[in-house]
Amino acid sequence: MLRAAPSLGIDKIGVASADPFVSLKEILLRHRELGRESGFEEPDIEKRTNPSLLFDNPQSIIAIAIAYPSKLKDPPKSEPGARRGIMSRSAWGDDYHKVLRDRLAKLEAWLRERVPDLRVESMVDTGALSDRAVAERAGIGWSAKNCSILSPELGSWMYLGEMITNVPFAPDEPVTESCGSCTKCIDACPTDALVGPGQLDSSRCISYVTQTKGMLSDELMRKIGNRLYGCDTCQTVCPVNRGKNWTHQPELQPDPELVKPLLVPLLTIGNKEFQARYGSTSSAWRGKKPIQRNAVIALGNFKEASAVPDLIRVLEQDTRPVLRGTAAWALARIGGGQAKAALLAASHKESDEEALQAIMNAIDQINPIAKDIQQQSEEGVGTDD
Repeated sequence: MLRAAPSLGIDKIGVASADPFVSLKEILLRHRELGRESGFEEPDIEKRTNPSLLFDNPQSIIAIAIAYPSKLKDPPKSEPGARRGIMSRSAWGDDYHKVLRDRLAKLEAWLRERVPDLRVESMVDTGALSDRAVAERAGIGWSAKNCSILSPELGSWMYLGEMITNVPFAPDEPVTESCGSCTKCIDACPTDALVGPGQLDSSRCISYVTQTKGMLSDELMRKIGNRLYGCDTCQTVCPVNRGKNWTHQPELQPDPELVKPLLVPLLTIGNKEFQARYGSTSSAWRGKKPIQRNAVIALGNFKEASAVPDLIRVLEQDTRPVLRGTAAWALARIGGGQAKAALLAASHKESDEEALQAIMNAIDQINPIAKDIQQQSEEGVGTDD
């Protein structure tokens, strides 16, 4: 398998035993007790940690990794009057779920030619098993303090998938390297979601927060910066990732205009156009609403004065209360008389309780006296660009 992997489009491959993940179960139970789950994961912890509940008499699990790019070639500039957001690297190129399933299907076909009675169950991200736990056991890499799997060769810029089998393949040895005393990822986390080495409070992780659909707190909106989907900060600061950029998987290469798009056009993008532009990427699974909300937030964090008329249109005309309330927050961040007048007018018309509260909070916060916009526009905008 190891020798065949490159011809199948697989960058790293390993084998793990199919024994229950006992220590992981304890971690997950504690994680749940502390309220640190995202809600996106498989809710049944037994299924997440016991392969025999997913597959009849499992004998081994094959783990694969596919490397993806970390750098944009000739990225477009974000500048006053033409502010841009950023998609995390997990949303670059084609949806990685589709790419991984393709590689697992090729691996299965290769195995079937050699094992006639083969049985398999493949999983990618949304499967019950923990991709990272399987990858660690299979020797793909070690479990890093930022909760990623770090490969000595690939860094953490890799997607993971696995295949439970009925074949007792010999297991590989786990990687013995570690993060040592380095805490760069923990120190750099914008929201302190990394509460300890290998411990993530998912509810505060920007990667999770940008995929939610509701109103966000003032703190989290400020921390999001101009991120539209996901967050790469804990990976970009990692010394192991320094200089690593993988460009050999054609489906995963980014279109700079898609992954670093202009913000204002996103405010009015229709469903048809959104699907045409982003439907083939992993960022589309939650629809356009979170990305539009995050675009509004980004304009507020940029304090982009030229976007005030566009944000006022969202405040006055958008049918979604979350977008109206978020626009109110952004207008307060930008400030000025035009923004305040729009907020006061909206406070008399808004019928949604949550949006109205956001508008009233914005009125309390806004400073009607215009400040030095050029200076403000560069303040506190977090980015993984």
